[in-house]
Amino acid sequence: MALKTPPAKANTDGRIRRVGVEIEFAGLPPRDTAQLVNDVFGGELNVVSPHRLQVNNTRWGDFSIELDTQFAHPDSKILEESAHLDTEWARQQHQMRVEFHQKTRELIGDMVTGLVPTEIVCPPVAWEQLPELDQLFDALREHGAKGTDASLLYGFGLHLNPEAATLDVNYLLSMLRAYVLLAPWLREQINVDITREVLPHANPFPKEYALKILDAAYQPDLKTLIDDYLDHNPTRNRELDMLPLFAHACPDHPHKLLHSKLTKPRPTFHYRLPNAQLSEPQWGSVTEWNRWVEVENLAADHQELARRCAAYITEQKRPFYIRWPKRIRRWWQRQRH
Repeated sequence: MALKTPPAKANTDGRIRRVGVEIEFAGLPPRDTAQLVNDVFGGELNVVSPHRLQVNNTRWGDFSIELDTQFAHPDSKILEESAHLDTEWARQQHQMRVEFHQKTRELIGDMVTGLVPTEIVCPPVAWEQLPELDQLFDALREHGAKGTDASLLYGFGLHLNPEAATLDVNYLLSMLRAYVLLAPWLREQINVDITREVLPHANPFPKEYALKILDAAYQPDLKTLIDDYLDHNPTRNRELDMLPLFAHACPDHPHKLLHSKLTKPRPTFHYRLPNAQLSEPQWGSVTEWNRWVEVENLAADHQELARRCAAYITEQKRPFYIRWPKRIRRWWQRQRH
């Protein structure tokens, strides 16, 4: 599959934009997965704990591989308590607690392996190198990794973290507008798995928020854009999670979600919608990147973006008894095809 070129190839510093990729799957435990990553990309295998590993110093940086549940991994707070102990007996007691805690977490990980996904968090790669990263997806398939459609229990996803071309508020607003407009098309193209639709991790934006930001009169500064987003979306569970980008762009913003342990500030969009379609031989990060580029293309076409924003608002103002028959017909036509 040919890789699509985004309208903005580089960031404001002139460096090629990078993309972070995360994928969840079943069928391979973390240790076997880490060895596979090491075989494909080289580097150094590092066992952090029994169900959390890293492959360090590859050509792109460090890969992280782990069971995607906090209960399978030692709690760092417990491990670090010894720094506050001032007697040898207290330190020995603490060491016993640590060993018991580590063993318990290892056993929990052993029991849930196969029930919770293994997750690979890849280091950021230049967007033009995504075809090379897809060697990993081919290797996962060859070694029995199972994606979203292998079971109704598998609500697995692939996340893309495309680097923002700039932190300019007009660019960010255009990207949000383009995404909201293209979200129905993306869901149709991806054919989002029913389990992932039920789970809250990639919820759509509320219509009230869409109507607000698509209005031509809406021209916020950066703080207002962030405030309005948080007011309508006080959650990480959005198909396009803007919290990491907003936390990076406005580190002094007081909202607690931007300072949560789970929100890692970075200059990237956090796109959470795609399935992990490992059952499809040609599927990989390139497939989902190409779909994402359609969002960037629309955001960069200011005239077409304005036209489609106005059309959306006009359509939403029509009575529901006119809008819904059209939606039902479109849904029925998709089912027939």
